[in-house]
Amino acid sequence: SDLATMVDKSEILDHAQVVDVNGEHVGIVDHFEGDDKIKLAKSDPEAGGKHHIIPFSWVKEVDDNKVILSKAKADVESEWQSA
Repeated sequence: SDLATMVDKSEILDHAQVVDVNGEHVGIVDHFEGDDKIKLAKSDPEAGGKHHIIPFSWVKEVDDNKVILSKAKADVESEWQSA
């Protein structure tokens, strides 16, 4: 079983697309913030003109430069932090 596989931070590239657990678009990576947070670009239409920060721990996997989160979009958007 691969359940213990951790995502490698180096796989998360600036400007990668971020999608929720169902593949719905959530945002675009702006850059890594500190050790364990991902800042999402405010230029993305979903962002409403704000940067948002999500914890690295929400990342389930990275598939071909797409960052897949372990949460549904509604949960992500209710829990992310504006920056």
